[in-house]
Amino acid sequence: MKEAVEAEISRLVSQIKEDQNPDGSWSHCFETSVAIDAYMIILLKSLRWDDNDLIRKLVRRIEDKQSNHGSWKAYPDEQGGNLSLTIEAYYALLASGVRKKTDENMKKAEVFITGKGGLKEATTLTKVILAVTGQLPWPKFIPIPIEFLLLPPTAPISFYDFSGYARVHITPMLVVADRKFVLKMPESADLSHLNLQRDGGEDWFFQKRSHESRSCVEYIEHTVKKLIGLPKELHEKGLKRAEKFMLKRIEKDGTLYSYFIPTFLMIYALIALGYSKEDRVVKNGIKGLKSLACESHDQTMLQLTTAGVWNTALLSHALQSAGVSYNDPTVSKSLEYLVERQHEKYGDWKIRNPNVLPGGWGFSNINTINPDVDDTTAALRAIRRSAAKQADYKGSWYKGVNWVLSMQNDDGGWPAFEKNTDNEILTWLPIEGSEHVSIDPSSADLTGRTLEFLGRDIGLTVEHHQVKDAVAWLKENQEKDGSWYGRWGITYIYGTWAAVTGMKAVGVRSDDPSIGKGANWLLKIQNKDGGWGESCGSDVEKRYVSLRESTPVQTAWALDALIAVFDQPTDAINRGVACLLDLLQKRNWTYSYPNGGGLPGSFYFYYHSYNFIWPLVTLSHYMKKYQ
Repeated sequence: MKEAVEAEISRLVSQIKEDQNPDGSWSHCFETSVAIDAYMIILLKSLRWDDNDLIRKLVRRIEDKQSNHGSWKAYPDEQGGNLSLTIEAYYALLASGVRKKTDENMKKAEVFITGKGGLKEATTLTKVILAVTGQLPWPKFIPIPIEFLLLPPTAPISFYDFSGYARVHITPMLVVADRKFVLKMPESADLSHLNLQRDGGEDWFFQKRSHESRSCVEYIEHTVKKLIGLPKELHEKGLKRAEKFMLKRIEKDGTLYSYFIPTFLMIYALIALGYSKEDRVVKNGIKGLKSLACESHDQTMLQLTTAGVWNTALLSHALQSAGVSYNDPTVSKSLEYLVERQHEKYGDWKIRNPNVLPGGWGFSNINTINPDVDDTTAALRAIRRSAAKQADYKGSWYKGVNWVLSMQNDDGGWPAFEKNTDNEILTWLPIEGSEHVSIDPSSADLTGRTLEFLGRDIGLTVEHHQVKDAVAWLKENQEKDGSWYGRWGITYIYGTWAAVTGMKAVGVRSDDPSIGKGANWLLKIQNKDGGWGESCGSDVEKRYVSLRESTPVQTAWALDALIAVFDQPTDAINRGVACLLDLLQKRNWTYSYPNGGGLPGSFYFYYHSYNFIWPLVTLSHYMKKYQ
């Protein structure tokens, strides 16, 4: 076993070094479903901006992902298929001009869509895209009035109670909905045969119409009515505020917040506000979206964003975990890249955390104003050894550590992007997924991974007051079966790994009941082949759903947690290591199974870098502890 592990560590290290870019970064693809590809085709065609070469490439990928039954899926084992994704893919293929309604695969997709109720059953985002391109009527009722943007952060409820990633999506959506904006598509892309309900209205456009959602909408309306001024003037001010909000958050590559979907929506919003299709901001936005293209296995895909900082921080850390010196040229170049991308600007995080200097890192290489806790601890892990030895990095280290510590929520946990953004009333909005994206509360994965950094890299223990509060939060939020829900990965294995390794790093004993329950849960769900595998469906069901197969990334996560708990290698650990080695060699369909979570039931991510990072980290921990 020892020789096999050493050989795999050596192989992974060599491959990572070989894949590095000249600037010190790694640019492995950040892959999602074909939704982003479809949005790009729809945007280009609605603007009459033909880029036939790119469109043909995207069409090829979209067609390649269609199931035999005609649908498209958000993740490989999704039962039946995904209605919204199938509508978007079908629409894009039709809009491209490459495919016609009479084509066999298109007819299969049509049968699936109509069998599921047609366009009216799609998610709100899909309906907005359909409405803005003339395929659905805009509803009379919009749950958030544009004047809502005028409320100050100090109001009982305000726009800044939303999470940052919700705000950049909602703002352009509110503009196009307020303007009832339509940019007609070519006649060949008409979807009227899929619209099984023609009357429009609020009852079907916004499906989530519960008592709680009505209460949320009424509360927002009541708060907005307290604004002083003439209704028409307030309305125009609201639109101006939305315009200013978007323009202020455009990155230098032209994208809004460095993400595809907000930029896609922003382009329509700006045109709705009177911008020309030839305006510099619009053209730069499209150029920025095109720059998110990534090539993999002879296919072109559009990424939600680039993952340059995240990939680079984690791969550099993985190399150093495997014993590669921080003086090694590969590592030292990666550290230079990371330090150059530490944020110097204040972002929206300052609203709830005003007395702290910038010092975080963002996810993508183009992100300068939207740092997050996970990327910051990842970057700090990578530069720690250099910061201890080189004066040039000490300033970056202290600013980053200070920023992370300042971001702890009042409840003891850590959020992803913004502190204390946890107003639950916003999760009641009549929009699918609002409970997941409207707010940015503490999560087990962010809290656990932050603790793991504070323990391993700084040496803090449960005696430290912030650490003590975080451990208490994790214990309080453990599931009854011993697992933890992970917000940004798949899902309970991810959360449990983060929580267990985090608590162990700060000195929580292995015989602590919460650690024992977490370890026992991982042992209970171990597959017969020795590995672990969880379906993306877990975050929809809100319970662990087995994939019935093992994936290399999830096997590495579970193993790493068990290695942190047990002083000697158990049979379960050794079987897990053997399975991990086998999975990395076989590279079957589970090798590219999604390992990141965005929006339950809709968006999942396959990080191409993860099959290098987490197996290398886990195997290195295995060798260091037991050999």
